[in-house]
Amino acid sequence: MKTAISDQRSALRKSSPPADFARSYRELLVWQRSIELTVALYKLTRAFPREETFGLASQLRRASVSIASNIAEGYGRGSKGEYRNFLGMARGSALEVQTQLVIARELGLGNPGEITTAERLADEAGKMLWAMMQKL
Repeated sequence: MKTAISDQRSALRKSSPPADFARSYRELLVWQRSIELTVALYKLTRAFPREETFGLASQLRRASVSIASNIAEGYGRGSKGEYRNFLGMARGSALEVQTQLVIARELGLGNPGEITTAERLADEAGKMLWAMMQKL
């Protein structure tokens, strides 16, 4: 016969996240890496010409902010399906950043070493997001 205590324990086990699930999106390595990317891109785009303030510099900044933001928002959603959808949007933004960095390099905008660092971070974030999506 079930008791009230065993019912509570059973309910607690069902509502608790799995042992390998981060307690906060801030613990996710991919979120941390995307924050690094955003900071790197803000530093990189400071050196862009003034006429790019509302062009490529703005697009790079917004796309990079979108990566971390979508990871966080998806984490806070109520279902795996919604979380996976937001990870997909974050991955799309990572690919957008990668494309924009190619354009910046081709146009000779910014420091080539800083572009390489940003490309590495964007590539890492994209791969991590793909792996997370496959696991959900």
